[in-house]
Amino acid sequence: MPEISSDLNMVRVTNEAFLKKADACAPKLKEIMVYPTGIVEIQDTGADYPTAVQTDSADNLRKHALKKGDKLCLDFGDHQVGYVTLKLSSIGSPQDAPAFFKLKFGEIAKEMTEKSEEYDGWISRGWIQEEYFHVDTLPTVLELSRRYAFRYLEIEVLDTSMKWQLVVDEVVCRSVSAVSTEEAKSFPSEDRMIQKLDKVSLRTLQNCMQSVFEDGPKRDRRLWLGDLRLQALVNYRTFKNYDLVKRCLYLFAGQTKDNGQVGACLFIEPQIIVDDTFLLDYSMFFGASLLDYYEATKDEETLRDLSTCAYRQMEIAKEQFDEKNLLIPGEGFWGFIDWTEGLDKQAAMQGVYIYCAEQVQKIAEILGDEKKAEELRMEARAKTEAARSYLFDQETGFFVSGKERQINYASQVWMILSGAVSPEEGGQILDRVIAVDPEKGMVSPYMNHHFVEALLVCGRKEQAMDFMKYYWGGMIEHGADTFWELYNPKNPSESPYGSSIVNSYCHAWSCTPAYLLRKYYAE
Repeated sequence: MPEISSDLNMVRVTNEAFLKKADACAPKLKEIMVYPTGIVEIQDTGADYPTAVQTDSADNLRKHALKKGDKLCLDFGDHQVGYVTLKLSSIGSPQDAPAFFKLKFGEIAKEMTEKSEEYDGWISRGWIQEEYFHVDTLPTVLELSRRYAFRYLEIEVLDTSMKWQLVVDEVVCRSVSAVSTEEAKSFPSEDRMIQKLDKVSLRTLQNCMQSVFEDGPKRDRRLWLGDLRLQALVNYRTFKNYDLVKRCLYLFAGQTKDNGQVGACLFIEPQIIVDDTFLLDYSMFFGASLLDYYEATKDEETLRDLSTCAYRQMEIAKEQFDEKNLLIPGEGFWGFIDWTEGLDKQAAMQGVYIYCAEQVQKIAEILGDEKKAEELRMEARAKTEAARSYLFDQETGFFVSGKERQINYASQVWMILSGAVSPEEGGQILDRVIAVDPEKGMVSPYMNHHFVEALLVCGRKEQAMDFMKYYWGGMIEHGADTFWELYNPKNPSESPYGSSIVNSYCHAWSCTPAYLLRKYYAE
């Protein structure tokens, strides 16, 4: 089912001073020219994810004369984000008709087998990366103005004429990112899968680091707060581009709703504008993200600048609780937590509130605001007591959520991360939930990250590593060069949008193995 929110009457409030500070941190993107490594054939074996088999060297590209109905698929060897230029010519008789062809870009091989004309999902088909061109005169240089995220590029000739064929002399991608590969050291390990987990994580983060931390360079190309929090944690231990995090924090605080709530996401072009989507968990994470930034940089000026905004998010969230100190679920798309269909989010959201209250309390303590610190300390304590009194089911040994007392992974995970239970209690809860495997599971790397961190908080390092290899390793086994927006091992083709052709296969919130490895497994 579609999950959207829209408020055409919302009033936006802009803090120009904050936006100027954000502009001062804007990066100059690094560029590298990348050429295809081979000509491939995408083989649909009937499995969920087809494979690409090289049929010729890219050095022989110009030897392939293309007539009506011919296709040529190029492999760039790794996931790229950038701008493509094609040098085209013809062979045979003089060009007596326009060259009419289609370019199709795919982040993974599976996209190359999917047909856009069959798409019937609920988000715009405009995200599907394919273009149609008429070229009247050859030879020519075709520079594509749009930025693409891809590994594979298919050229399909729709028509020429019977007298000549199209020749692709050269294709190059000007790949862009705020950081370069050399800026992050690999995680030291002799384990091949751990090496791959780290490499793919770093590539995912690198390709999402553009003028801001994008959620995905294919889709949505926006700055989302939930994604930013996880990207920043990875960045602090890898690329260490602190200014890009600082820029994003100032952007979120630089334009808010008129009640002070930060948006779930921001549009960057043609100008900064906060979207009319507001997710309670994402808003609360502003303070947690700010504290993470301070702990990585000790930048007290930024902490002080943005502390009022962090406090305001918790004040807004506090209004959502009843007299029992239980969170009242909102209407529609009011919070994220995970894409799981039918997920009751009340208990998990209560856990997020406790977690964020404790993080923002630390901000107040650092800044010497004892009154605010005590207020947040009491809030976290009251909400924790309520969770243990009303949401923990003694009979089942689980935290339950909502009127139907739903048992799901997210509730257990966020109560553990919030500190509502001890590591020993948390470990027992995790053992039970894994054994029961409730119907409402986890489908996004975002939620699976928090599950792994809950295991680690409870001292289950070996179990957490096994799960990382199973979950993120599953994407690698399916050919991932970058980690995906959504992956459900039980249903690999799942999509929250009605079709996987619009799924993002390089997505910010999935890059966290690089963080988890360095935080919990470094010697």
